[in-house]
Amino acid sequence: MAARKLEPGRLVIASHNQGKVREIRALLEPFGIEPVSAGDLGLAEPEETGTSFAENALLKAHASAQASGCVALADDSGLCVAALGGRPGVYTADWAERQWFEGEPGRDWYMAMGKVEGRLAELGPDADRSAYFICTLALTWPDGHAEIFEGRVTGALTWPPRGTLGFGYDPVFVAKGFDQTFAELDPAHKHSISHRADAFAKLVEACF
Repeated sequence: MAARKLEPGRLVIASHNQGKVREIRALLEPFGIEPVSAGDLGLAEPEETGTSFAENALLKAHASAQASGCVALADDSGLCVAALGGRPGVYTADWAERQWFEGEPGRDWYMAMGKVEGRLAELGPDADRSAYFICTLALTWPDGHAEIFEGRVTGALTWPPRGTLGFGYDPVFVAKGFDQTFAELDPAHKHSISHRADAFAKLVEACF
């Protein structure tokens, strides 16, 4: 069955992550879409109780669509490391959350990168450092209709972190065929090869 087409106009990006919102806005603007974030609208963030990227993306998108009365787009993405059995995976952001003994509440991505590196170090110098970023997009309408798209980019992890242009785990991820981390690449270049770009290409092909 053909995917539902997305008409020009307002679309809610179901995220409070400004880095993610910037990337999505840049990908959407050429299509006559007016992106506004859930954070800008003061919408609450639903608890991500899903056990897969698709479940969490749908939770966020449905919540924003219902609260705003607009079409909503949610992205659930993460880093999957081969030697760690695919972790952190759906818990990618959780690994960055500070515990009570780690300082003020919030996310510390350098700490998260250190956790991943620490687990790899425990496996020894020959540990498999291959990894991939995955992005699952959920596009939902206020009537409950939903479309799902998944993108990936493969690569390997490096240490120490390099670059200041990205966010999340970007400073330790080197995409296949590159020698710069995602945080060292020009943002426009990263957008063109990222897991999010892959998922968006599939969304655009289906819904525009």
